[in-house]
Amino acid sequence: MSGSPDRARLVLASASPRRLDLLTQIGAPPDHIAPAEIDESERPGELPRALALRLAEGKLAASVHQGAFVLASDTVVGVGRRVLPKTETRDEAEACLRLMSGRNHRVFTGIAVRAPDGRESSRVVETRIAFKRLSEAEIASYLDSGEWQGKAGGYGIQGRAAAYVVKMIGSYTAVVGLPVYETRQMLVGLGYPL
Repeated sequence: MSGSPDRARLVLASASPRRLDLLTQIGAPPDHIAPAEIDESERPGELPRALALRLAEGKLAASVHQGAFVLASDTVVGVGRRVLPKTETRDEAEACLRLMSGRNHRVFTGIAVRAPDGRESSRVVETRIAFKRLSEAEIASYLDSGEWQGKAGGYGIQGRAAAYVVKMIGSYTAVVGLPVYETRQMLVGLGYPL
């Protein structure tokens, strides 16, 4: 990826292929991908919304790219005040699915953008989702698919889990990993030419 000389460079501080695809979809393919490494551990008593914002802002702060627009983002799934993990094991994913089965949860996506002149903007986009009550067979089938690996809350809405969504209020693309409307507005607001 290389920027054309007539537009500012954009750095994506994330390794997520979904965020890359969504940026490309809105005409803002990043010129460089440089995931920012930070401690993503939840702090005691930290609520899901606050965690999503802190992680996005922390990734932005950790990015050392100068003279470019830098975009950082993170997605957190919450049930009530509880933060669900980015599942690494089948047991974690099963626990998340059982907790969300037949009830509502919220997906919080934090976005943080820095302009080449140092100005910054950040926000959180919240999406409310209701899952159907999952049968044992549905849980087992989803776990067998492996789609849960490394996903916040143990699922990816762009895959098989879409069939479990009874209702959604908010941004579908935020649940995928990057709310494209809000991201575009933030980039344009800081002067990125879109």
